[in-house]
Amino acid sequence: MSTTAQPTATTTWTIDPAHSTVEFAVKHLMISTVKGRFVDVTGTIRADERDPKRSSVEATMSVASIDTRVEQRDNHLRSADFFDVEKYPTIVFKSTRIEGDPTDEFRLVGDLTIRGVTREITLDAAFEGRGKDPWGGERAGFSARTKLNRKDFGLTWNQALETGGVVVGDEVKVSVEVELVKAQG
Repeated sequence: MSTTAQPTATTTWTIDPAHSTVEFAVKHLMISTVKGRFVDVTGTIRADERDPKRSSVEATMSVASIDTRVEQRDNHLRSADFFDVEKYPTIVFKSTRIEGDPTDEFRLVGDLTIRGVTREITLDAAFEGRGKDPWGGERAGFSARTKLNRKDFGLTWNQALETGGVVVGDEVKVSVEVELVKAQG
């Protein structure tokens, strides 16, 4: 007896960059935390309505859009000491699997590529809701958090302090808030 696989009901959603943020926080001088964000974030989620765990995420951040509210620091982060925007203009995340219930709290596992180095990361994520917008469209929201070691991605620049310690911490906390727009059609 042969079985026929049912077609998937895939819906495409795009990231609304005006209502989404990708932020990071890292220790500075071992005593305080500096925060920043990537302003230019784009991406697509292909949601499998029948089996949400088969959904996929792809997001791209323009490194040139980094913003820590200090132009000199932003320019240093764009330089070859850190992100090397001339050689590596984007940071890309591509999901590989979803663990848990993507309509509640779940883990989004995928490949993150920074400076040409790809590592698997896990985001602790949550579905924030879904509804109609005032313009007749449909929107959905998700949040996610993770921590990573910047050195794992070739971001190794640092400077030793006379008192011990270093200028930039290795652990980076990442926070994502995404609003999605359902594709028409």
